[in-house]
Amino acid sequence: MQNKTGILILTGVIALLSIYYLSFTFVSRSIKDDATAYATKNGELDLKKKQRYTDSLWKEPVFLGNTLQEVTERELGLGLDLQGGMHVVLEVAPADILRGLAGNTRDPKFNEAVAKAKEAQKTSRANFVDLFASAYKDVAPGSKLSSLFATSANRGKISYQSTDTEVKRVLNEEVEGSIGRAFQIIQARVDKFGVSNANIQRLTGTGRVLIELPGVDNPERVRRLLTGAAKLEFTEVYQLGEISTGIEGLGSYLLREEAARKAAAKTTPAASGTAAKGDLASQLAGAKGDSAKADTAAAGAALTQLFVPISQNQLGVYLKDTARANAVLNNPEVRSLFPADMVFAWERKGFTTTDNREVLPIYFIKKPGGQAPLEGDVITDAANDYDETGRPEVTMNMNATGARKWAALTAANVGRPVAILLDNLVYTAPNVQNEITGGRSSITGQFTVDDTKDMANILKAGKLPAPPSIVEESVVGSTLGSEAISAGIISSIVGLLIVLAFVVFYYGKAGLIVDLALFVNMFFLLGVMAAVPGTVLTMPGIAGIVLTIGMAVDANVLIFERIKEELALGKPFKVAISDGFTNAYSSIFDSNITTLLTGFILLLFGTGLIRGFAVTLVIGIFTSLFAAILITRMILEAYTEGGRTLSFSAPWSKNLFKDSNFDFVSHRRIYYIISSTIIALGIISVVIKGFGLGVDFKGGRSYVVRFEQPVVTTDVRAALEAPLSDAPEVKTYGGTGVNAEQVKITTSYLIDNDSPESDKQVEAAINKGLAKMSGNKATIESSQKVGPTIAYDLIVSAFWSILLAVAVVFIYILIRFKKLAFGYGAVVALFHDVLIILAIFSIGNGWLPFSLDIDQAFIGALLTIMGYSMNDTVVVFDRVREYLAESKNKKEDIATIINNALNSTLSRTAVTGLSTMLVLIVLFIFGGATIRGFAFAMLIGVIVGTYSSLFVATPIVVDTLTKDQDKPATPGATPTSRIDVIPSDFTDGNVQVPDEFGAAKKEKKTKTPLIRPSQA
Repeated sequence: MQNKTGILILTGVIALLSIYYLSFTFVSRSIKDDATAYATKNGELDLKKKQRYTDSLWKEPVFLGNTLQEVTERELGLGLDLQGGMHVVLEVAPADILRGLAGNTRDPKFNEAVAKAKEAQKTSRANFVDLFASAYKDVAPGSKLSSLFATSANRGKISYQSTDTEVKRVLNEEVEGSIGRAFQIIQARVDKFGVSNANIQRLTGTGRVLIELPGVDNPERVRRLLTGAAKLEFTEVYQLGEISTGIEGLGSYLLREEAARKAAAKTTPAASGTAAKGDLASQLAGAKGDSAKADTAAAGAALTQLFVPISQNQLGVYLKDTARANAVLNNPEVRSLFPADMVFAWERKGFTTTDNREVLPIYFIKKPGGQAPLEGDVITDAANDYDETGRPEVTMNMNATGARKWAALTAANVGRPVAILLDNLVYTAPNVQNEITGGRSSITGQFTVDDTKDMANILKAGKLPAPPSIVEESVVGSTLGSEAISAGIISSIVGLLIVLAFVVFYYGKAGLIVDLALFVNMFFLLGVMAAVPGTVLTMPGIAGIVLTIGMAVDANVLIFERIKEELALGKPFKVAISDGFTNAYSSIFDSNITTLLTGFILLLFGTGLIRGFAVTLVIGIFTSLFAAILITRMILEAYTEGGRTLSFSAPWSKNLFKDSNFDFVSHRRIYYIISSTIIALGIISVVIKGFGLGVDFKGGRSYVVRFEQPVVTTDVRAALEAPLSDAPEVKTYGGTGVNAEQVKITTSYLIDNDSPESDKQVEAAINKGLAKMSGNKATIESSQKVGPTIAYDLIVSAFWSILLAVAVVFIYILIRFKKLAFGYGAVVALFHDVLIILAIFSIGNGWLPFSLDIDQAFIGALLTIMGYSMNDTVVVFDRVREYLAESKNKKEDIATIINNALNSTLSRTAVTGLSTMLVLIVLFIFGGATIRGFAFAMLIGVIVGTYSSLFVATPIVVDTLTKDQDKPATPGATPTSRIDVIPSDFTDGNVQVPDEFGAAKKEKKTKTPLIRPSQA
């Protein structure tokens, strides 16, 4: 093995990096455990106290110079299915945006066109503006779009002379801008939840935003905050001198609070003179008697321990102390110290001090009666621009009503700041230079171009026509999350142990080397996952890890089987190892590349949990290749360095597949009939009863409900029929029969209602129905909502992902094997596997005691099965290609050659298939309800994929070659009975034709690589 030193160095570097990145996870978990212990008293966890603990360390160095925030961002996070939380997809309704751009017109033709476009959008991927324009042309032929949108608000953009093309361009720009502003608003709102590892991303090509909030325990608050209308306000700001009495009283309150805390802790109070003092403390202590000065100084010192003086008229708070500051400022006693019309508001962004601590400024806002004097609905336009000196600035225009109020507000605050708030966060508080009339203003300061762009978007957000609506939602309770973690850990450990034991059982002492390589593989896999930003561990991700371990055995099996063949030829041990690795490379790389291509397709089309599975699968392929090819070889060569040898089989398995002579090709019609019968029965089942579609493919809401005692699904369905206006679908969830403590309820009740209240109404209706199950308390553990448009998009993306997988595999096989027959065999085998699994899921739906829904998880499993099937098929094809090349001078027909090739792979097929099936059986039994259907699909898929590789793909190759051979060489020519034994693609010289195929050979036809096999 060359470059052994380099490989050792590379292995050491990867190991050190894995340890480094995984260490962040251990440190983060340790601190979270400490926070839980700190906030737990008498078995009760105080969530606010826990939050304060983590907040206090959030910006403090806790590990290798990294703050807790940085450590948390680098940890290998858990997905929602493992720790509970909320997944939301928000959509900014383009129909409402168009309605706002049309001046909220009541034109019946406009409303009819909007209704038609909404309906068409459910089954179309075209953008809404184009659908609306087409619908309007149908309902109002001859009318121009400009007649609707040439309003005062769109002056300068759309006129009555504008063409429909010009209007559509403007409308698309406005819709896109509104979506961008909504995304910015949603980002700010997500920050309010204080959730670590929150994920928010805009879904490209759509008006949707995906949000994942791990660990949130108040879904109703999330819905309310995320779907509320944007609120832009302009308010006056109190100067500190105007509220000095309240500030002083706040200091006294903090002093008493600190004294009470110390008394409770039974510690000696520190002398007031030793307390830290700041400028604010000095100001409060000025011009008073000695006693009063001492008291005021102490109060000022207590104040500056929490609040940071930023300027003469500005206070701030260290970011780690914001939770405590909120609690203090919202205390009724503290609020009574300040004017009744004053409210507190944080600035949107903080700043970092010279000692690298982050401070968040706080404003004391004036809101008489709780209302701002001016709100964002008066803004007609805003843009980033440059002033006369070339500095970036923001310009904004207001309507007539806004201009009048703005003039009054600016006139009353010349020389003072006016705060601009969005959702109660201060984005800027510029000083007013003079009264502004006419409604046109400019805001200047120490801004960058990005700052002015963001501010312009914020100002324009004040006229956002409609709030975003939730089109997809999934809520996982913490109880289900903890159960999923337990199930995942158990299944992982048991699955790994079974694979390790099986390898040693089959390969004897050599199996221990494989086990060591598998441990390295798993360690590197977790290390790389921890190093990749944004990677989270999900339940399907755990399945991916265990499955990767199972499939990683395949590369080692291919290597060991090759070494055994080389040893059987009498080669020296070291030479056999070297040749065995060399001969296995082709099959290893070909089989893993096909699986890798499928993994990339999963990454391209998958979302949520399936994407988590795909990330694990792709990383696992690279780490397993590294471990099998490099680590296994280094260990083997190190072991044999002193002349030692090693047996690559246990005594019982030494001759297990030796001299096997199964006839795969001759009986292929029987296998065709078996497969066709199953597929035909599946088609009949689909026609009669269809599939059990998951909620993400048919739309609706689903709830996982846990009862205290087992229930019968028919009883639950009957109890819910009246409240939900129709009988919902009720299935056991994670149970083993009709009776179970958990059920999954799916309903389409109010699914077309986009209002946030509809979620509460449906949940209330379900709770009302479940209350009828007297004496058996029910709790909703998780919920999922998918709108009709989302469901359609998922179906379309699933369809294209399967077709893309087939196309990619076909192209790869064609390039690699240079013969259409092999591409046909691979594609037919893939479609065969898909149809067989679909048939089994349709036939078994309702008969098996677990869910067989067709959903995103099933599609992920299906694509993975296709990758696994191709893995098997390519290994077989690779051996066929090798045997064809080796047999070019032998007097054997192609049926014999291919049968020999297939028999030579039986050992590898059996070991890989069995080890993978053992892992999947463990996942199915111990993996929990979350992935039981997924594991079942994978288990059936491995069986079907192994079957198709041997009994479908290769026989198809034989039939295709035979059919091509029967075609006349030229038009009108009669078919020739002469055939070549070996496809020319696999030879490098002339082919000798066996005597049994006829001695009468007129001339050799080049590029006629087909031969007719025995039809026995």
